[in-house]
Amino acid sequence: MSPLHSSNSILLSIFMSIIILQPSITTSQSHLCRSSCGDIPINYPFGIDQGCGSPYYRHMLICSDNNTKLELRTPSGKYPVKSISYSDPHLLVSDPFMWNCQDRDNFRPTRSFSIDSSTHFTVSPQNDYLFFNCDSNKVIVEPKPLFCERFPDRCDSSCDSSSYLCRHLPECGSALGSRVSCCSYYPKATQSLRLMLQNCATYTSVYWRSTGAENAPYDQFPEYGIRVDFEFPVTTKCLLCQDTTKGGGVCGFDTRTQNFLCLCKQGNVTTHCNDTNLVKHKRIGAVAGTVTAVSAAGAIGVGGGVFWYLRKVRAKAPVTCGVQSNENRIF
Repeated sequence: MSPLHSSNSILLSIFMSIIILQPSITTSQSHLCRSSCGDIPINYPFGIDQGCGSPYYRHMLICSDNNTKLELRTPSGKYPVKSISYSDPHLLVSDPFMWNCQDRDNFRPTRSFSIDSSTHFTVSPQNDYLFFNCDSNKVIVEPKPLFCERFPDRCDSSCDSSSYLCRHLPECGSALGSRVSCCSYYPKATQSLRLMLQNCATYTSVYWRSTGAENAPYDQFPEYGIRVDFEFPVTTKCLLCQDTTKGGGVCGFDTRTQNFLCLCKQGNVTTHCNDTNLVKHKRIGAVAGTVTAVSAAGAIGVGGGVFWYLRKVRAKAPVTCGVQSNENRIF
């Protein structure tokens, strides 16, 4: 067998193997979307797998440690997610660098929590930030009601030393000694938070958790953590896809174009899982899982490479074993 014929056979085998694998990868994508991470349900608009959920939140949530640990990725780091509420759209995350009751007056190095303003996440105004041992020469630490009456133009810049939370720290009211100062301040921007931490020993975040009791006089209690609100991009296409009478699909998107897709057991469509044209849409490309996009691109790339290589070899090497005909021609 000639070297040319041997090379042709090997490259053709590789190319055909990739093509044969493609249909099994592009079909039945809905099972690739995990519905939970640990005990936290993962529903639309979120997804922890490629192509699942809304593209607005692509790569924002990470599920690791054998599908038991859910984290939110932000510009300042990755933070454990304690819970997700879909009825009152928000996440509750914890920051390991923030002060907690176990620290008492042992203040560890910290860093400011931040959210990318270009995303559909926002830090909730229901959070209260407590700062400890701030430099009084650089931070206005005053009882806010009295200070605001005297200096209304500087009210928003003051850190309230008479805060209820400073006097009643959640879970550990007596954790701080008399030598530790505390004040409450809500930074309106990430830069404000950074400036505060440059002049304070540390900080923590407390948010007001609802008990769920209707018409109760005291239906909220303070809890450590950061509440992060999110937008719920409900679309008619997604509602149609999720409709159980129409097949009950999973809302997702094409990982290349980010266009909406309804992920079904039989394949992926742009409408709903009972669409009579489902078979025609089965092979529309990359959806849930990078393996689909990579394999499709790989097939095209390798195919093009094989074609280029064989043309180059033929251009340089004369036919020495027989004559090329339609029967033995590869391309």
